Parts: sequence; C-alpha cells; structure tokens
Amino acid sequence: MTQPRLTVWNEYRHEHENPKVAAIYPQGIHRAIADGLAAHGFSDVKTATLDEPEHGLTQDVLDNTDVLVWWGHKAHAAVSDEIVERVLARVLDGMGLIVLHSGHFSKVFKRLMGTGCDLKWREATDKERLWVVSPAHPIAQGVGEYIELPAEEMYGEHFDIPTPDELIFVSWFTGGEVFRSGCTFTRGSGKIFYFRPGHETYPTYFHDGIRRVIANAAQWAMPTASAPRSFGNRAPLEVLPQAEQPVEQQ
Repeated sequence: MTQPRLTVWNEYRHEHENPKVAAIYPQGIHRAIADGLAAHGFSDVKTATLDEPEHGLTQDVLDNTDVLVWWGHKAHAAVSDEIVERVLARVLDGMGLIVLHSGHFSKVFKRLMGTGCDLKWREATDKERLWVVSPAHPIAQGVGEYIELPAEEMYGEHFDIPTPDELIFVSWFTGGEVFRSGCTFTRGSGKIFYFRPGHETYPTYFHDGIRRVIANAAQWAMPTASAPRSFGNRAPLEVLPQAEQPVEQQ
C-alpha cells in the first residue's frame, strides 16, 4: 500500500505558555501526533509550527505533502491569510486535510465549510465515549464499537457545519451532550476529515484508539487518481454551425 507524505501542523503556543500542557506534551502536540503516525508505520512524517517562517508551510512543503494534519486553538487569527490561501489551493487540488479538535475554528476549516463552525463547549473533565456509527468506513477500522476517553473537554450540538458527506463517530459526554465528532467532507479534489478529541490539557494524543483513527484517516485522505479538471474558456469539440446573420430591414 502506498504511503502518504504527511505534515503535522501545530500552533505550539500552549506548550510554551501553560506548564500543565508542557508536562503532558513536552515536545509539543505535533510531536505526539507525528509519533503516533510513525507507530502505525508511516515513514514520511514532517512537522511544522506557527512561528516558523511562513508557519512552516512553504509552497515546497505543501507541494510535497499528501495529507496535512492541523491542530490550532488560541492563535487562529495569527495564521497569515496568504498561507490560508495556499493551503486552500492545495486542498482543492487534491491534498488531504485532517482537522483536529479546536481546529474547527481555524481560518482554513471555516473557509472550506462556509459556515461559522461554532458549538457548545465545557472544560470540566467529562468522560467522552465516541461511538462508531459507520463501522464499514476505513477510518473506523480496528477501533471497535467505541472509544472511551476518561477525561476530555466537552463539545456539544448544535455544531454549525454543513451536512457531512459521511458521519463516522458520534460522541456522548457525562453531562448528557452529544456531538458529531468524526465527519468527512470533499472540497474540489481534496478529502477532509474533522475529528473532535484533543484538548491540550489531556493526554488524548497518546491514546491508542485516537492514534489509530488519525492513522486510518491519513491513509483515507491520501490523494487518489481522478479525472482531469478543466476550467475557463475553451474551443468546442465539434464544429459549430455558423450563426445566422440578422436580416437588415429595408
């Protein structure tokens, strides 16, 4: 099976500013996600962070990325519009995109969805149970009936997104809320997967089930061969009849 070239992007701000987050992710959330992908056999996994030149997402990096994994939270506004446009262009051209947790409010995801992407939330150490509602889907393979996280931030409906192409997971929380926590979309030639878990103050990205889902999604979102796309003015395939000239009135 052909492996995708992966880039994991992270703000990398919480880890520098919050000792609790630094203790859980001493090398950054991006490194934990990348290590999880490597543990599932992916050999070409790069990382990029917000404060690198061009946010680490140069045109060359994106041109050599088959699937981009995106984690963001407190610094959505700091992401350059130029880089957002660059990422959008690559997604429309076929690059896969996995948006994690609070990346639902990223400029990239909101532009791709065309909606506000708002939701209910609560950080109160809820238990989360992610139920698999599409058991035959490749992203759910090897997961079982559900994934249980003993502590996570709650996200609740209504989630202001378009109707997903496919719904893979639905979450239930201790407080009684439910949430569409695993959704796929297609934009242009690119496949997108939104996956809810991953608040920075919990060790979610070390959980075997969460790592498996992200790995499955990385393989699923890999670009596939498709019919060529063509836009703009073009010559006809057949000879067009000559248009009749209007008869002048005497």
